[in-house]
Amino acid sequence: MMAYRPKTTLEQWRAFQAVIDEGGYAHAAATLNKSQSSLNHAVAKLQQQLGVELLRVVGRKAELTPHGEVMLRRSRQLTVYAQELEQLADNLKQGWEPHVNLALEMAFDRQQLLPVLQEFQLHSRGSRLSIVDTVLTGSIEHIREQTADIVVTHQLPKGYIGEPIQGYVLELWVANTHPLAQLEQPLNPEVLSQFLQIVIRDTAREPIEQEGWLKAEQRWTVDHFAEALQLVEAGIGFCWLPPFVTRERTGLTQLTLEGSRRRQGSLYLVLPKNEKTGPCARLLYQLMLTTLALN
Repeated sequence: MMAYRPKTTLEQWRAFQAVIDEGGYAHAAATLNKSQSSLNHAVAKLQQQLGVELLRVVGRKAELTPHGEVMLRRSRQLTVYAQELEQLADNLKQGWEPHVNLALEMAFDRQQLLPVLQEFQLHSRGSRLSIVDTVLTGSIEHIREQTADIVVTHQLPKGYIGEPIQGYVLELWVANTHPLAQLEQPLNPEVLSQFLQIVIRDTAREPIEQEGWLKAEQRWTVDHFAEALQLVEAGIGFCWLPPFVTRERTGLTQLTLEGSRRRQGSLYLVLPKNEKTGPCARLLYQLMLTTLALN
């Protein structure tokens, strides 16, 4: 099979776009710093090679034909892709990584991260960002195995350091219709062992799911707080949930245990790869640190 050879060039498509964007050949020539005759020739040859009329000159203004409208839209995609490809090559030459992996402890309120991500998107040079949820020892695993560029965790494995950022809070919730909601507070923790507890699955390959478990005889495990909340609201069990999940929810009762109303702790921002961290990941790390670090 013969290899396909394009009839047109990127320069021809850029010339065509400029003529439309600037309203005519004269202004387009000035914008591109080319002669008007060279632009005329480029667009005329483009139409000849395609066998399709793309524009007509009415007075001094260039106007698109119906076919030209379609081709203009598609050609913009082509030139943007070419620009991104060249930018990617330049980024790689400078050591700018094309992909950044961010692992976030699920108890971390993502709402805090939105301003950071908005700023990062403006300066990321097209690098892709993957955000993964982690729970308990799953966060430790990402740090030790360096499978993420940045990790937000509530535990620091031995030999690693992290910058303390905004902490997390977990509160114990049941539905108003649940038998535990009818009992006098605070509750003896032993009472909870008679009811079903809903827990969030540890994301590690070899999980240690003891943290936050109140030794209930019955335990259901789910992947996300949203699933846990549905079960709690249905009156099926009790669960430790962060405030950003239960906020503005009606029909729930917060439980208080003897000696404890909530679980809370610090979160840490960690660079698992340390000095091997790429410049794009470091940019995101600095933005997160500036916004989230404790004063």
